[in-house]
Amino acid sequence: MRNLRCVQLSTSDHTPDVKATTWDVSRNSVICLQENDGFLRLNRWTEDGLHQIASWDRPPSPYHVLDLHFFGDTETACVIFDNGDIVVVRETPAAEEKIEIVGSIDVGITAASWSPDEEILVLTTKASTFIYLTRDFEELVSVEFTARDLDVSDHVSVGWGKKETQFKGKKARALRDPTVPETVDDGRLAESNELRETTVSWRGDGAYVAVNSIEDSTQRRVIRIYSREGILDSVSEPVNGLIGPLSWRPAGNLLAGIQLFDDKRQVVFFERNGLRHGQFPLRPLDRFEDGEEILVRSLQWNVDSTVLAVSYDDRVQLWTMGNYHWYLKQEIMEPRLKWHPEKPLTFASVSRSSDRLRQLQYKFEISTGPISPPSDYGVVAVIDGRTLKVTPLRQANIPPPMSLFETTLIANANDVAVTLESNTDKGGKGPTFKIRVLHAQEISSYILDMSTMQHPVKIDDVSDSNMEGLIAIKAGTEAEDSCALSLELSPMDSGSNVFSLTDNGSLLTNGRILARGCTSYLVTQSHLIFTTSQHLLKFAHIVADSDALEVPPDTPESDERCRSIERGAKLVTAMPSIFAVVLQMPRGNLETIYPRALVLAGIRQSIDETKYKKAFLACRNQRVDMNLLHDHRPEQFIENIGLFIDQIKKVEHIDLFLSSLREEDVSRTMYKETLRAEERKDDSRAVSGSSKVNKICNAFLEALRTRKANVKNMITAQVCKNPPDLDAGLLEIVRLRDKSSEQLDETVEHICFLADVNRLFDDALGLYDLQLALLIAQQSQKDPREYLPFLQNFQRMEPLRRKFSIDDYLGRFTRALQHLRDLDAFDELKAYTVRHDLYAAALGFYHSDEIKYASIMQLYADHLKSSSRFKDAATAFHYLNDNTQASECYRQANLWQDSLSTASMIPVPDDQLRSLAETLAQSAIETKDFRAAATIHLSYLHNIPSAVKYFCKGYLFSEAFRTITLSSQPPLLDSVFDPGLAENMASMTELLADCKAQLAAQVPRIRELREKKKQDPLSFFEGDIHEGKDIPDDVSLAPTDASTTGGSLFTRYTNRTQTGTAETGTSRRSSRNRRREERKRARGKKGSVYEEEYLVNSVRRLVERVNRVGDEVGRLVEWMVRRRMVERARAVEGGMKEVVGLCRNAVAEGFANEEGEMVGDTGGGQGKVEVPVVQECGGLPFLSRRQ
Repeated sequence: MRNLRCVQLSTSDHTPDVKATTWDVSRNSVICLQENDGFLRLNRWTEDGLHQIASWDRPPSPYHVLDLHFFGDTETACVIFDNGDIVVVRETPAAEEKIEIVGSIDVGITAASWSPDEEILVLTTKASTFIYLTRDFEELVSVEFTARDLDVSDHVSVGWGKKETQFKGKKARALRDPTVPETVDDGRLAESNELRETTVSWRGDGAYVAVNSIEDSTQRRVIRIYSREGILDSVSEPVNGLIGPLSWRPAGNLLAGIQLFDDKRQVVFFERNGLRHGQFPLRPLDRFEDGEEILVRSLQWNVDSTVLAVSYDDRVQLWTMGNYHWYLKQEIMEPRLKWHPEKPLTFASVSRSSDRLRQLQYKFEISTGPISPPSDYGVVAVIDGRTLKVTPLRQANIPPPMSLFETTLIANANDVAVTLESNTDKGGKGPTFKIRVLHAQEISSYILDMSTMQHPVKIDDVSDSNMEGLIAIKAGTEAEDSCALSLELSPMDSGSNVFSLTDNGSLLTNGRILARGCTSYLVTQSHLIFTTSQHLLKFAHIVADSDALEVPPDTPESDERCRSIERGAKLVTAMPSIFAVVLQMPRGNLETIYPRALVLAGIRQSIDETKYKKAFLACRNQRVDMNLLHDHRPEQFIENIGLFIDQIKKVEHIDLFLSSLREEDVSRTMYKETLRAEERKDDSRAVSGSSKVNKICNAFLEALRTRKANVKNMITAQVCKNPPDLDAGLLEIVRLRDKSSEQLDETVEHICFLADVNRLFDDALGLYDLQLALLIAQQSQKDPREYLPFLQNFQRMEPLRRKFSIDDYLGRFTRALQHLRDLDAFDELKAYTVRHDLYAAALGFYHSDEIKYASIMQLYADHLKSSSRFKDAATAFHYLNDNTQASECYRQANLWQDSLSTASMIPVPDDQLRSLAETLAQSAIETKDFRAAATIHLSYLHNIPSAVKYFCKGYLFSEAFRTITLSSQPPLLDSVFDPGLAENMASMTELLADCKAQLAAQVPRIRELREKKKQDPLSFFEGDIHEGKDIPDDVSLAPTDASTTGGSLFTRYTNRTQTGTAETGTSRRSSRNRRREERKRARGKKGSVYEEEYLVNSVRRLVERVNRVGDEVGRLVEWMVRRRMVERARAVEGGMKEVVGLCRNAVAEGFANEEGEMVGDTGGGQGKVEVPVVQECGGLPFLSRRQ
C-alpha cells in the first residue's frame, strides 16, 4: 500500500560530462568524476557547491570508468579504468603523491568492485581471469574462468527433453504434469541487446561475490559464485536470454538479473546455489526516435533491500515488492544513479546529458483520502506503473496486490494524492473524491464517486486555481530536462499542533519529542495514533496545549489506549466513523481492527449528541459495557430515558441494556484511561448513596408506563433491580393474567429466563397465589408429580392456615408467627417461638396482654440463661419478680453489687448471704480485682483485717489507712498494714531486678545482631552456606520462578513488595507456610532471622510494663516513708530510677537507625511500630542521698 514520495531534492551546478559518481559517507557528500578540456577532474559536491579535489590528464580514448570508490577514513578515491589502470587520488596527501597509478592490468579490465567492508577489490580481466586484491593492492587470489567451472553445480533437468523424444500419444497433453516446464533452457545468448559485458556484485555481508560473464567455449552467460577466499562455490543454471546486469540483494537471499525474450524482458532471481527463484516482468517501453530499442544497463538494490533500481538508457525505474507482487513506484528520466551506502532511500543521479547531478531522498508514504468523518471512507491509492489501484477500505477491505478499482493511466505514475471534492453527490448519497496523479511530465485528474461505486473517471482539470494549496510539485530548474518528482498534500489546519516523524523514529509535536521508536502515525480529529518498534499501537488524545499531550505507557494488558499488534505492522488509514484502523503487515496483507480507544471515543460522542441508538449498537457490536451509556452523562441519560426508549424501540435491545446494569461506574474504572487527562482529573460528579441500578430501573418503569410499553420491559426493569424486585415482576404477570392476555406464557417464560426459577416459585408462593406458582413451576425443571400434590395440599387448607404453612415452608417465621396469632393458637405460638427463637417478635405481638406477655417473657428468660447471657437473663427475671434467679444470674455475670443487692431483696438468711459474699470475694481475688474483694470483706463480711490486707495488695494504701482509722483499730497498722508494705516492696524489688536482667541480656544481643547484619548480610539472612569462602560479588540476588517462598534474600523475611515481574512473598506463600513463618516469628529462636525482631518487641513490652507500675511504685515509696521505712523506700526508688534509665537507653538504641533517628522499625518486616515513650519516675525530694 506504500508509494515512494520524494521529500528532498538537490541539484548541482553545471557539471559537464560526468563519468562516474560515488558517496563519501563520512561527510554525506557526492564524489563525481568528470571530463573537461582533456582533463579528468575529481570533484566533491556539497551544499556549498562543487569543490575540486584533483585533476589529471585523461587516458587515451576510448576509455571507460569501471568503478569509482571513496574511502572516507583515509580521504582517498580509487578510480579503475577499462584499459587496466588503477588510479588512487588522495584528497589530503602527506608524504605520498596526490595522484598515483598504483597498478595496471595489461590485458585490460572488464569489471571491478570493492567488498562492502572495503578490504578486498575484485577484478575481471579481458583474459578471463578473476583477481582478488587487498586494499593495498596486493594480489590475494587469481582465478581463471574455464568451461570446467560449469561442472561445479550439477543441476538436474526436470523438463520434457528434446521435442523428438517426447511422447505424442492421444492423451499426452492430459497426462502432462502442469508444474513441469515443457522445455528446459540451455543458456543461449540473447539474439539482440547482448553487449557481452561482465558484471561483479558482492553479497551484503562480503562473504560471497558473483560474476556474470560469457563463457566463450559454450557461448553461454554464466553467473559464478565465489567465496571471499576465491573458491568457486556454484554456478547458475542455464537461462536463455540472460544479459549482463547483475545485483546481489544486500539481505543475501537473491541475485537479480535480466532475461530478454523476443517480446518482453523480465527480472529473474537466482539463489546462491545458482538455481532460479522467481521473476517478474518489466513494463514495455517505447523506442527512441531513431528506432533504437531502449536497453537495460544495470540493476542496483538499495542498502536495506526494499527497492530495486532498473537503469535504462534514458531512465531509472524503482521497483518494490509487497505480497509477492512487484510494483513500479517511480520512473525518473535520468539514466544513472548511485544508492547511498547507509541511507536506504537516498541516491545520487546523473542527468541524461551527463551535465547535472541530483541528490534525491525518498520515503515510503501511503496515499490516503481524508480521515475526518463523514468522509473517512479509507480511500487508498497505490501506484503500479501505468496502473492506479484504488480501494475504499470502508466499503471493501481488499488486500494488495488486488484492489476494488484499477485505472489505466496515460503514463507511469510517480505520485498520487486523494482529496475530497464534495461531501455528498447531487442525490446526497455519498462523497466524491478527486484523485490527482503526478507523471514525469504532467498531472492527470480522476473523479471517484462513492455513490455509484464505479471506476475513477478521468477529467480535464487544467485550472491551477483549484490546485493551489493542495499540490506541491518539485521540479528541476532547467526547462529542457525538468522532471516532476513529488506531489504532496498541504497539511490541514490542526490548530497549534504540528506532528512529524524523524528518520530515527522520533515522533515530534511542535518540536517536542513525544515518543521514540515510532514506525508510523496518523492524526484524527481526536487522537494521535502511532505504532512503535515494540509492536504496540498507541492512542494519545489531542489537546490544544501540546505540552499536555499524554502518551500512554507500554501496558496493553491494563490500558485501553495501548494495544499489541503483529511484529512490523504499520498504519494504513483510520476510519473514525466505524471505529476502525487498518494495518499492513510486513508481508503485505491488511488487518482491520477496532481499537477500544476509537470505539469509546465514538460512543461518547454519540452520547453527547443524544444519539443513543448509535451508541447502543456500537456497544453491542464491539462488546462495550452497556453501563457506559448512563455513566458517561448520568444526568443527561436520566432526563432523556424517554428519548432512549423511542430511539431503541426494540424490546430485546431494551432488555439487553437493563440486564447489563451494574452498580460500578465504568467511566471511572474500566474505561477511565480512554478519557482525556482533564476529564480523568475531574471528580466534580457527586457520588450518590442510592443505588444506580434502582434509579435507572425506576426511571424506566415510569417512562414505560406512560408509553404502555411491552410488559417484558417492565418485568426486566423490576427483576434487574438490586436486589431484584421479584414480587413486583410477578404482580405484573398477575395483572396480565387477569386480562386474559395471549402473551401470558411468553411473559412467564421471559421472567423465568431472567431469574432463578426456584426463587421465582418461592416468591410466587409468598404472594399466596397458587395459580401463579403453578405457572412458574410449569416453566421449570420440577417434576409435576412433586409440585402438583404440594400445591394441592396448600389448596385444601383454610386461608390463614395456608398462609402460615406457606410462610413456614419459605422460612418467613416472623410472618408465620403473626398468622398463628391471628389463628389464636397461643400454645402453638409459644412452641413455635421457642423452636425458631422468635421471642422479640412474640413479645411485640402481646405487649398489651400482660398475662401472655409474662408467659413469653418467662420463656425468653430461660432461653437467655441457657445461652449464658446472664446479664440479660437477670433483667428478664427482674421483670418477672424472680429475684432468686436474678441474683444467681448476676453472680454468674460477675456483677457482685447487683447479685448481693438482689439477694437482699428476697430476703435470704444471713448465712446464705454471707456464703454468697465469700464466693463473690473469692472470684474478685482470682480476677485481681482487689478493690472489689476488699469492699465485699468490709461491707458484707465485716472483716476489717481482710479488707485492709486486700487494699494493700492492690496498692490502695490510702483506702487501707482510711479503713483502719474509721474502724478505730490502730493495731492493724503494725499487724496488717506494715506487712503489706513489706510484701509489696519484696515483689516490686523482684520485678525491677528481673527487668534489669532482661535489659542486660537483650540490648547487647540486639547490638551484636545488627553489627553482624551490617558486616555480612548474606550470612545473616541465609546462613553461611559457603563456610567462610569468598562469594562472587556479581551473583544476582533477584528471585526466580523456581523460588518456593518468593522474594530475594533480603525481602524474604520482610514481606516488602518488590518491583519487577516477581510477586510478593505474601502472595506466593501458601497459608500453611505463612502460619509456620508466624510461629517462627513469635518464638524468636536464637540464631534465626526473627531473633532481632523478637528482642526489640520484648524491650518494647518491658518498657510498657515499667510505665504501668510507675504509679504503684510512687504510692509504695510514699507510704513506706510515712511508715518510717526510709531506707527501704530509697532502695525501691533507686531501683526504679535505674530501670527507667536502662529503658531509656534501650529505646534510644533499639528504635533508632544508623543516623540516630527514631524510626520505630524492628527490622523484622512488620514495618513501622510505635516507639515506646519512657515515663519519668518522680520521687520524694528528701529521699535523695547526700553527696
